[in-house]
Amino acid sequence: MAEQQYVVFKLGKEEYGIDIMNVKEIGPYQESVKVPNTPDFIEGIINFRGKVIPIVNLGKRFNLKDNGITNDTRIIIINLKDKQVGFVVDEASQTVRLDDKDIDPAPDIISSVDKRYITGVGKLDEKRLLILIDLEKVLSDEEKDELVKMEL
Repeated sequence: MAEQQYVVFKLGKEEYGIDIMNVKEIGPYQESVKVPNTPDFIEGIINFRGKVIPIVNLGKRFNLKDNGITNDTRIIIINLKDKQVGFVVDEASQTVRLDDKDIDPAPDIISSVDKRYITGVGKLDEKRLLILIDLEKVLSDEEKDELVKMEL
């Protein structure tokens, strides 16, 4: 049985997981500089360790209710097309290990658009489910290209 490790984060009350191998770093929220003529889910850009990186508000991208910024708000940095992109989440709380047997495919009821980035559903215990997503697939190729152009 193969086992994978996931970073758990929250958007509202829902818990999501991303493969830890895709995560470069998790940092505290920092205010971004708005960039004109970008989609509303793009927060803007920040200076992160000397690099300018674009920031995506994942809650807005998923059309979820905006919970505002709190002390728990985090930015998850991933590598995307050899560039770094940050995703704002309500909370990044822990890492978990899941066995392949504890991961089910995404239910058919989920629309085909969402299915492209939902890789499965992890069962942590009797009542706790983790929606497993691939952050690289959350954005379309055109949106990725736009984000790459935002970096300096």
